[in-house]
Amino acid sequence: MMNSYMDLLRNMGAQHDDSRFLLGIDGLSRSGKTTVVQQLRFALEKEDRPFQIFHLDDFIVERARRYYTGSEEWHEYFHLQWDVDWLSNHFFKKLKRVEQVTLPFYDGAKDTHEKRTIPLPKEGLIIIEGVFLQREEWKHFFDKIIYLDCPRETRFNRESNETKKNRSKFENRYWKAEDYYINRYHPAESADIMITS
Repeated sequence: MMNSYMDLLRNMGAQHDDSRFLLGIDGLSRSGKTTVVQQLRFALEKEDRPFQIFHLDDFIVERARRYYTGSEEWHEYFHLQWDVDWLSNHFFKKLKRVEQVTLPFYDGAKDTHEKRTIPLPKEGLIIIEGVFLQREEWKHFFDKIIYLDCPRETRFNRESNETKKNRSKFENRYWKAEDYYINRYHPAESADIMITS
C-alpha cells in the first residue's frame, strides 16, 4: 500500500521539492479519511519526505456555538461546526507562506481551546483531512483534493453501538448536512481523485 500512495502523490504532482503542496483528504464521516492519512504518514516517513498533517475536527468551535442555536441541526453542523471565515483567513490562507501557524485546538472534554503553534516544512506536503473541504470558502486553497466515497449505511455501521442508538441525530444533523454538501458541491465529481472506500 505504501508504494501505491507514493505513486499516487507523484502522479498528482505532490512531490515537488521546491514548494509546499496542499493536499485535501475529503470525505463524509467514517469514510476512512483517518486511515488514509495514517497510511500517507507512514509512506512519507519511510521516504523521509517533509510533511505536516492537520485534522479539521481539531478546530471545531465550542458547543454553545454549534448546538441549540435556533437553526436547524443540519445547518448547525454544516455552517457553524467550524468558524469557516476564521479558518480561511488564519489557517488556509497562511499555509503556503508562513513558517508556522498558531491555531486553537479544541478539547472536547473541557469544551475549550488551547492555542498551539505548529511549524510548517519549508518545502513538502501539507495534508488536511476533514469533511466538507470542497465548500466554496476552502476548495481554492488546495493544490489537489482526494475524495473518499463510501455508502451511508457502511459508514453508519462503523460507528460504535452506543452512537448508533441515536439514529435520529444522524438523520436530522449529519445526514441532512451531508445531503446538502453532496447536492450543492458534488464532491465525488469535483475532487481531483475519487477513491471508493
